[in-house]
Amino acid sequence: MENNYLKDEFGCLVFNDATAKRYLDEDSFRALKEVKEKRIALDGPLAEKLAVALKTWALDNGATHYTHWFQPLNGLTAEKHDSFLSGVEDDGSPILSFSGKELIKSEPDASSFPSGGLRATFEARGYTAYDCTSPAFLYKDENGCVLFLPTAFCSYTNEALDEKTPLLRSMDYLSEQAVRSLRLLGDEQTDRVIAYAGAEQEYFLIDGQRFAKRKDLAYTGRTLVGASAPKGQELEDHYFGPIRTQVASFMNDVNRTLWRLGVPARTEHNEVAPSQHELAPIYAPCNIAADQNQLIMLVLKRTAKRHGLVCLLDEKPFAQINGSGKHNNWSIGTDKGVNLLKPGKEPENNLIFQVFLTAVVASADEFAPLLRECSASYANDFRLGGDEAPPAIVSIFLGQDLELLVERLSEGKDPTHNDRSIIDTGAKTLPILYKDNTDRNRTSPFAFTGNKFEFRMVGSNQNISESSTVINTAVGYELSKFADFVEKRTDKEAAIKEWIQKTLRAHRRIIFSGDGYSEQWREEAKNRGLTELKTAVEAIEALGSESVKELYRASHVLSESELTSRQEIKFANYGSAALIDAKTLSHMAHKSLLPAANRYLTLLVKETEQYTGSTYANKTLEEVSKLIDEAFEAVIALDVDIAKAKGLKGHELAFFSRDSLLMDMKKVRSPLDKLECLVDKSYWPIPSYGDLLFHTN
Repeated sequence: MENNYLKDEFGCLVFNDATAKRYLDEDSFRALKEVKEKRIALDGPLAEKLAVALKTWALDNGATHYTHWFQPLNGLTAEKHDSFLSGVEDDGSPILSFSGKELIKSEPDASSFPSGGLRATFEARGYTAYDCTSPAFLYKDENGCVLFLPTAFCSYTNEALDEKTPLLRSMDYLSEQAVRSLRLLGDEQTDRVIAYAGAEQEYFLIDGQRFAKRKDLAYTGRTLVGASAPKGQELEDHYFGPIRTQVASFMNDVNRTLWRLGVPARTEHNEVAPSQHELAPIYAPCNIAADQNQLIMLVLKRTAKRHGLVCLLDEKPFAQINGSGKHNNWSIGTDKGVNLLKPGKEPENNLIFQVFLTAVVASADEFAPLLRECSASYANDFRLGGDEAPPAIVSIFLGQDLELLVERLSEGKDPTHNDRSIIDTGAKTLPILYKDNTDRNRTSPFAFTGNKFEFRMVGSNQNISESSTVINTAVGYELSKFADFVEKRTDKEAAIKEWIQKTLRAHRRIIFSGDGYSEQWREEAKNRGLTELKTAVEAIEALGSESVKELYRASHVLSESELTSRQEIKFANYGSAALIDAKTLSHMAHKSLLPAANRYLTLLVKETEQYTGSTYANKTLEEVSKLIDEAFEAVIALDVDIAKAKGLKGHELAFFSRDSLLMDMKKVRSPLDKLECLVDKSYWPIPSYGDLLFHTN
């Protein structure tokens, strides 16, 4: 019997077009479709009808509350639940209501969300505005059912206090400039260009009981101490390996929950590190993709708890093994279904593809520091630049064929055609495989993968809204320069080719196909004039550059005050995260690890006194004693710097954390990790890396 679960259940908790048709009259449904397609404001009369439809649908499915769901500048999502109950009749029956005004706007208290100086703490008013282009949905579990309304979040004084508002602005800006460019390229049909994204989500799963014994994981999301397990990822046996039973059960529940929420989760597999996994959905328009990724992270965490597991989304939960990223697969297409980054069979004759490819290349070079910044965070610094993730130097990988195309175009030569070659496996029974137009380069931060670009620098815990906003805005800005150039010329075709040649010649330095992990690339990048921003602190400073200010000024995606606020918030977040790490490590050392090591030392002293001691006992006694003293001295130095850090804020705290607290924590960790390898396991108070990483069935 055919399993129709996907057909019957997919999107059943989403107010999609099929659901809207059932709950709206025909005229209202058409009007709502027009609002979405033309990206115009939702008016009052339509909002009233939509509110009634949403309320009826939600109540039919057992909902009791609704919430405006938004993305404040703390990297998380926020929600305030309001009941549909608005009063009680004389006979005691409930009055249930939900108005168009309540749908369009809500007023959560904005005083405690980060604003970077846009709002004073005593100024509490903030507004959420309904984003009808991202479908409403019901979150339904054993705790009840709530109607979620995706929204933007702004201040009383009009500034964006969230990630979604700039993203929506950037999508509109890119569409305007792309349509303007397409008109110059002979396309009279396209009315709108849509930016798409698809986020590959990496994560770790660990046992919930063992997690509870690690204060560092509970407070910070990552381990601050821990010696490497005897086995890590050296054998590469976990990657794409058989999925263990407990994890498979977890993944099945995650998939079913996401499918009901209309999230097209498609790919799941084991990742490189032990206990590391990945989930990837099908792409969607950027604002919907961002909402869906936030949902994915929420579902992963909640589902893990039901299975006795904990889902870790931190970029580097464990030292010495791979951390977790979130590749943002970005592309653009027309409202007629044409992918503008698809080379076609003859990219050498595809002028539209050449223009849009050129705009992406130019944007990556001109705004490389901004691309680095949009993936910058305290936690992601432990991952970027290592031999597991892209380097901190931004470059683009195009593949051999497109590199040759760019080379000839930049030199003003006619491009040549390359036939697709086949892969000869040498086995007669295997089918013929045709090669794609590019290989893959896992060390590239920004890689072309056939009809899209994969931005690989984003961290697993980050919101993809910011990276999507940056790419949309930067590409839109380059397309505006293309349109400005061509519109002034009489011979449009000659002007187009001239712009492509000049632009590629100026920016082809960003294209690199080699090993991004190598030291040779760092030297070569320096010679090319490419910038390496090694830490998040340096990257965040890029937000204050004149070129970035001009980009956002021209595009109207962020005002200067909004831009400045984001820089201040990022500095504050970096410093706060480092300080929490430092205080947690100090707490663990003083309250748990050093006392445990000292108890074991006491045992060794007794043994050596009573039995004169074996060579093992004497040597271990000497080494443990030395390491305890080393760790204690390092913790005292860390405590001194923690006290200094508490008096700092923002920019100063971020730099102090990078230059002092991080160094202090390394000095504390080193002797503690060595002690873990010497102290009897029954004395060591926290689960080891082996306990945490090799646990599932």
